[in-house]
Amino acid sequence: MFYVESKRNRYMRKLLLTILCIANLLLAFKTNAQIRLPSIISDNMVLQQNSEATLWGWSGASERFVIMSSWKEEVDTVQASNIGKWKAKIKTPSAGGPYTITLKSMNRFRPTPSIVLENIMIGEVWLLSGQSNMAMSNNNQIKEILPNSANNKMRFFHVDERASEHPQDYAIGEWVACNEQTLKSFSAAGYFFGKKIQEDLGDIPIGLIQSTWSGTPIELWEPESVINSDPIMKKAASEIVVKTHRPHQPGYLYNAMIYPISNYSIKGALWYQGESNTPRAYAYENMLNGMIGAWREAFQNDFPFYYVQIAPWKYETSLYEGALLQEAQSKSLSFPKTGMVVITDLVDDVTNLHPQNKKDVGERLAILALADTYGKDIPVYTSPRLKNMEVTKGKINLFFENAPNGFITKNGGKPTEFMIAGSDKTFLPADVKLIKDRIIVSHKNIKEPVAVRFSFRNEGMSNVLSKEGFPIVPFRTDTWDISEKMK
Repeated sequence: MFYVESKRNRYMRKLLLTILCIANLLLAFKTNAQIRLPSIISDNMVLQQNSEATLWGWSGASERFVIMSSWKEEVDTVQASNIGKWKAKIKTPSAGGPYTITLKSMNRFRPTPSIVLENIMIGEVWLLSGQSNMAMSNNNQIKEILPNSANNKMRFFHVDERASEHPQDYAIGEWVACNEQTLKSFSAAGYFFGKKIQEDLGDIPIGLIQSTWSGTPIELWEPESVINSDPIMKKAASEIVVKTHRPHQPGYLYNAMIYPISNYSIKGALWYQGESNTPRAYAYENMLNGMIGAWREAFQNDFPFYYVQIAPWKYETSLYEGALLQEAQSKSLSFPKTGMVVITDLVDDVTNLHPQNKKDVGERLAILALADTYGKDIPVYTSPRLKNMEVTKGKINLFFENAPNGFITKNGGKPTEFMIAGSDKTFLPADVKLIKDRIIVSHKNIKEPVAVRFSFRNEGMSNVLSKEGFPIVPFRTDTWDISEKMK
């Protein structure tokens, strides 16, 4: 007896076979999905030494592969999640290179192409961020050294300017070696920081990741949830002036330029920003502390965070908005594992928002890191900071931290920027005496002084330094309301 297949059955059988073929093709495509990496995981990168550096990316769902690092015999096995995301911790040795990393499929039946990352260095990695003064490149100090700037052990990764309402997985950029062309468009302050770190740590590889955007306020660089968690920060964020040349929404730069690289293992972060927040200085301490905490949480790393206090500048709207922002920055020194560089002595023109001397800025950041992070024996590595004051016989004695050998004046001139006041809140230029363990201030017309201000104005550029060459942190001892009447 013969079975005769009907037309309908033949059609259904062919349809079923077609569906099965498509399903198999989809499965094969899914299984063969190529391992993909973010741009920051690539040839020429620098990985943090003596750490568990993170590699991550995408592949087929549940894909299994191995990571072979040329500096060690053991391989690392990785399996992607059911949505194709993967992450691996790779132990790194002490500084050295160049090395290779190979990512190879474990699927014998449908192997994906291997990926080989070449010319990898192991060393120290730092993140640089902020606005235009950190972004500033190719100034005269850089132009002078360009012909001899080639340095294969220093690598740059410059995150492209992007903004996003939601956290992104991918940031665009490319690892490149330092040379005459690449240095022209890289952070000058960051370069001088990296150069000194490299020299003082024994010519080891240095990786610098620049994520900057000129003119941007701090609110854009931290998660919007952090801003909204604090009424003071939320109010300040609502006062941001909208400008056409940059984003203005809280969190937008964090989402697109910090979060996508937060898996990358770093040693620490440098921050140079604040000018765009002077109209809202009242919230800056909260903002900076909130941002530091959010970054450390995202990177899962309690890294050191060093920042540059804004420079003196001739603001047009208030006599004190810059001084108040400097004050807020000083207060954030109480936040754990932070440090601040003062640059009131490095300004040659208070009408230029971008001081040209970025070499000393970078090197002061480096000295801070060398002592505080790397444990180098540098007895004094940061600026004198007011510790307390005592009023005695019509004079005020000011005592400082970080000034064990006393003070000097720049170019031997008379000490400047000290103002003294009595209970009437009228400040007058003080007579100043510098001695080893203190600074004494007075005024012949103020018999009972109660307060001192030092360099507490927008254009305050004092000539008083510690004997080690660090300018005193601007301060005021009063908590009086700031108004135009109190000049």
